[in-house]
Amino acid sequence: MSNPTFGEKLDNVNYKARYGVYAIIPNATKDQIILVQAPNGSWFLPGGEIEAGEDHFSALKRELIEELGFSAELGYYYGQADEYFYSRHRDTYFYNPAYLYEVTHYEKIGAPLEDFNHLAWFPVDEAIVKLKRGSHKWGVDAWKKNHH
Repeated sequence: MSNPTFGEKLDNVNYKARYGVYAIIPNATKDQIILVQAPNGSWFLPGGEIEAGEDHFSALKRELIEELGFSAELGYYYGQADEYFYSRHRDTYFYNPAYLYEVTHYEKIGAPLEDFNHLAWFPVDEAIVKLKRGSHKWGVDAWKKNHH
C-alpha cells in the first residue's frame, strides 16, 4: 500500500529529502491539540527533522523539548505521509516524508528552547484547517478517527 502523498511532484526537479517526525498532542479531554506557528505565520504539528543517528523516538523527544518544553510519551504510530513542496525561504524543493505519532502523556518540564515559535491550542477541526501541510492534516484526521 502506498503512503498518502501531498503536494505536487514535478518532473525534472531534484528534491532534497527531509525526513520529519511529528506529534499529535491532545489536551486531557482530547478536544484540542497544540500547534506550532513558525515565524512565517504557518502552522505545523510539533516535531521536525530527524537528524543523523536519531530514530523516530529520539528525534521527536528532542523536538518536543526544543519547541514546547514538553517531555512526552509516544503512543500509536499513524504511519507515513509524503509531502512534496518548494521552500521559498530555502529556495529548495523538498521531499518530506512525515512520520506521525500520538502523544499519550506529556509534562511541561521547562520553557521551549526555541523562543521564535508561537504555540496555541485549537479545537481539532480548526487545527486541521490551520495546518499548512497536507501530511499533517492527514495525521490529525487519522488520529481523530482512531485515537487510543
